[in-house]
Amino acid sequence: MNTDNLFSMPTSPADSRPDLLLQYLYQIQYQYSFIPQQSVKYLSEKLSLTESHIHGVIGFYSFLHESARGTYDILFSDSITDHMTGSRELMADLCKKLGVTPGEPRADGRVTVDTTSCTGMCDQGPAMLVNGWTVTRLDQGRIDAISQLIESNTAIEQWPDEFFQVEDNIQRRDFLLSDDSASADALRALIDQGDAAVLEQIESSGLRGRGGAGFKTGMKWRFCKQAEADQHFVVCNADEGEPGTFKDRVLLNSYADKVFDGMALCAGIIGAKKGYLYLRGEYRYLREPLEQILQQRRDEGLLGKDILGKQGFDFDIEIHMGAGAYICGEESSLIESLEGKRGIPRKRPPFPVTNGYMDQPTVVNNVETFISAALIAVHGAEWFRSVGTAESSGTKLLSISGDCEKPGIYEYPFGVSIQDILKDCGAIDAQAVQVAGAAGMTVPAEEFERRIAFEDVSTGGSLMVFNRERDMLDMVKNFADFFVHESCGFCTPCRVGGSLLKDLVNKVHSGHAGEYDLKEMSNIGQLMRTASHCGLGATAANPVLDTLSKFPNIYQKRLKHTGYEPAFDLDAALQDARDITGRDDPGAHIGTES
Repeated sequence: MNTDNLFSMPTSPADSRPDLLLQYLYQIQYQYSFIPQQSVKYLSEKLSLTESHIHGVIGFYSFLHESARGTYDILFSDSITDHMTGSRELMADLCKKLGVTPGEPRADGRVTVDTTSCTGMCDQGPAMLVNGWTVTRLDQGRIDAISQLIESNTAIEQWPDEFFQVEDNIQRRDFLLSDDSASADALRALIDQGDAAVLEQIESSGLRGRGGAGFKTGMKWRFCKQAEADQHFVVCNADEGEPGTFKDRVLLNSYADKVFDGMALCAGIIGAKKGYLYLRGEYRYLREPLEQILQQRRDEGLLGKDILGKQGFDFDIEIHMGAGAYICGEESSLIESLEGKRGIPRKRPPFPVTNGYMDQPTVVNNVETFISAALIAVHGAEWFRSVGTAESSGTKLLSISGDCEKPGIYEYPFGVSIQDILKDCGAIDAQAVQVAGAAGMTVPAEEFERRIAFEDVSTGGSLMVFNRERDMLDMVKNFADFFVHESCGFCTPCRVGGSLLKDLVNKVHSGHAGEYDLKEMSNIGQLMRTASHCGLGATAANPVLDTLSKFPNIYQKRLKHTGYEPAFDLDAALQDARDITGRDDPGAHIGTES
């Protein structure tokens, strides 16, 4: 389970690439539980970067720290679906057993317990990370055992293997997950047919990006191919940080060969020599097996020089780890991170297809898109278009979690109704489905006949189910917290607007809001949609705006009055003073007659 040796510290000019900064920091973090100042000085010298630049990068990524976290750094998943399965109660119990305050290292320096955003384990939560390793299906028994393992100072490598078991949990397969074509069939098709013919097949298939935006894949590849430059690059976006999404986890675990086939296929078409798989930090456990698959492909002549014996077909893939930044799922932020920088979204145009990684033409597609492209090369455009709709050809992988009997991965032809999906997964008496994660849309029961398709309900691949016993405002509150935590802070509409929305949601939740506050929430949300720098800010208000429109009762029933009341509770703020003086009489309270 140890992968620390996959990146060694820079000792030669070849290792001194500034773009490797994040990879070195990632390695140091999990070696020491923080980034020591002497490491910053060393990297500054070897990579020719200023120390302030390096500190800025450390501060941007939530998995990197400048103070020690201890032998055990525990992060409970803070996704709403983890909350629904009892994560908060389990975390509180572990903190009590270990004698720690959330977010603060214990006095003896052994352990820190905190939260992190969705870990991609919504179908087998509650989940947490321990030193970056995924622990699934938490319950009281596992919490008791983990407490004892920590107190006995038992090394992670000696913890029970079943704690770290992650299942694919595939519930429904269609032609993508059922395909039995051999590894490298797509590359053989490329060599036999030629890059122009295969690109035409991908364009004719109607394949659109499976990450959510839905841009036409063939068009993106052609734009990149036509861009004149010294180098071209292929980047696979495996940073599926959207809460509720975990399909790429499954594809990388069991279908990685076809992912790499798709990347190599793209490289052969656009003329790239180098590719990168950007793997989210929460999927640390996948890194070593993926490295082994890459090496096997090199040994078999499927990566490296003269692939499958074709002279000049040279291409290799490098894995880069993310370090806990939702914003890096956005393609320009991902490229910035890939270059070893803070993941601040770029202003566009220019677009990555002309000015991407290292300012060179770059194709960025997600995991599912590359597999789909590989299978189109093997089976042809008509095969792909045989299912789906006119605007949405092929199938879609869905990550389904929440209030259903059978959470997991489902593959459907585009055009399937939400009602049919809920029936298949055993969702009884659902009041709403959150589609496409926190940044997506909230679909109420009266709209369950709507269909999954780019022309109707578009999604990168997640559905979270909420039954009628759930308070939908809990979901809104969770998402509001999430977006404040994950904002890069670059632009005012997202940075300030998100915080204001969070405060107003909390005000409603605590029963202190009025009609004025609801109008403010709507105004702020609309401003964020139109003025934010990137897609995160533009979509961060979606849960608030959707529920204000479709579930007004969750707000109205909590309104204290129709006027205005400050969110700050002056009487509550005086509680410390009352505790110090030992007074609790009416005269010690604001607004109480003496």
